[in-house]
Amino acid sequence: MRLSREVKTGILAIGAILLFIFGYSYLKGTNLLEKKRTFFVKYDNVEGLAKSAPVTINGLNVGKVQSIDFANREGGLIVEFALDEDFDFSKNSLVRIYSSGLIGGKSLGVFPVYDRENIAKSGDTLRGEIEDGMLSAVTKALGPLEKKVNNTLATVDTLLLAFTDVVDEPTRRDLKSAIKNLNATLNSLNGVSTKLNGVLAGNSDKLDRTFTNLDITAKNFATLSDSLSQLETGKLVTDLQDVVSRFDAIVEGIDNGEGTVGKLLKDEQLYENLEGASRQLEELMQDLKLNPKRYVHLSIFGRKNKEYEKPEDPNK
Repeated sequence: MRLSREVKTGILAIGAILLFIFGYSYLKGTNLLEKKRTFFVKYDNVEGLAKSAPVTINGLNVGKVQSIDFANREGGLIVEFALDEDFDFSKNSLVRIYSSGLIGGKSLGVFPVYDRENIAKSGDTLRGEIEDGMLSAVTKALGPLEKKVNNTLATVDTLLLAFTDVVDEPTRRDLKSAIKNLNATLNSLNGVSTKLNGVLAGNSDKLDRTFTNLDITAKNFATLSDSLSQLETGKLVTDLQDVVSRFDAIVEGIDNGEGTVGKLLKDEQLYENLEGASRQLEELMQDLKLNPKRYVHLSIFGRKNKEYEKPEDPNK
């Protein structure tokens, strides 16, 4: 059976159209020969997600985004994606938009929840979520820090204003004068330190001898301490107590008029006798001074002695 030219032309045209449709779909990421499952996700903002963006499950590329359209007049968006892999998950699974890298665009990730009684089927609508990008995360983290920095800057500004008010021209002059005096003091201390070093250098031998003598003194003190520690302290204290007791007994006896010393101190008659003897001896000495010839008589031819005259009492 021969086909007419018109039929052949029609077949070729149909084949070309089919080939064009297949090639166009393939270039868009859709393979018409493969059996796919299609799902939908609603978002308020797709964060730059584009068509043909990869769809992953646990990091494995399992499909592509088919289309992104408006779901309503309020601006809601619905994303259609197809999965090539025959991987089951429940309707409670989460579909998240995330950044695949610093330079790469957005991707769609399926975080499956395994529930055999509620398996998701092609055409179901799943829950959507948007993961914060790196810039968003950094911005959120820097938000509280920005407030603290602003508060700190305000405090620093207040302190600077207060410092400017305090440090006026007279205060600056006083500070300069104080620093100048401090430099002079440091120079003086430097000079004193130099002189002290010279004195120490010139008397190093004396200092060595002094420290040597101190060592000898310390050794002698240690020897004395050892000797004192070896003394029978108990016996020494006992003997000292006996001496004190005897001395108390002697003092008590003297106070009671016992013994020679006690009688000298307590016997009034003896005191009066001694006082009288002392007075008579003084009178004798005075008479001897006034009338020496009465006691020492030298006469060649003989001479009659004068009568005795009582001397005057010197105490009167």
